Amino acid sequence: MNIDSNHILESILESLSRIDYIHSEEIPDIELYMDQVTTFMDTHLSSTKRYEDDRILTKTMINNYAKNNLLPPPNKKKYSREHILVLTFIYYFKNILAIKDIETLLKPLTEKYFQTDGNLNLTSIYEEICSVEKAQIPALSEEMKETFARAQNAFPEIPDAERTYLQTLSLICSLGLDVYVKKQIIEKLLDELPEFKDSMPKDKK
Repeated sequence: MNIDSNHILESILESLSRIDYIHSEEIPDIELYMDQVTTFMDTHLSSTKRYEDDRILTKTMINNYAKNNLLPPPNKKKYSREHILVLTFIYYFKNILAIKDIETLLKPLTEKYFQTDGNLNLTSIYEEICSVEKAQIPALSEEMKETFARAQNAFPEIPDAERTYLQTLSLICSLGLDVYVKKQIIEKLLDELPEFKDSMPKDKK
């Protein structure tokens, strides 16, 4: 990884340090129409885009989430703060989990805490979860440094031109393994949820 590897690592670490979430107080107190929802999500999650013209959420996506019971139906075509919070969960999960798994995971959350009063509500749960995740960033940065160093030390005997590609491949494979293993763990946890077990055919339990 001789193509300015230090710059690449610094760029990755900088990106990690800038990771944030939509804070509940940033969400308007008034209910929003669909166009306002997509604009809000696109603005506040723009840093997660890979390409400038990527869309965070579209009207079709949101309608499909409601049809598939991932998202509670809007109130007269208007979406509340809680809708935005659920959509944020969906947005982050949709790249790693099947729609059915997301439904299983979020169903208890929306059934018990969606638009409820009291100290323990959807907003407080969301903020607590995001706070825990934010606290993981320093550890993730250190883990990235170690993974990057291992890949950079691979294939020491290979000529420079080939070594650059092979070391990059090694880094991507290491990161891919991490994603694969964690996805397996998530699916195993989902399979143990009572809501998931009850929905499975008896011969598959």
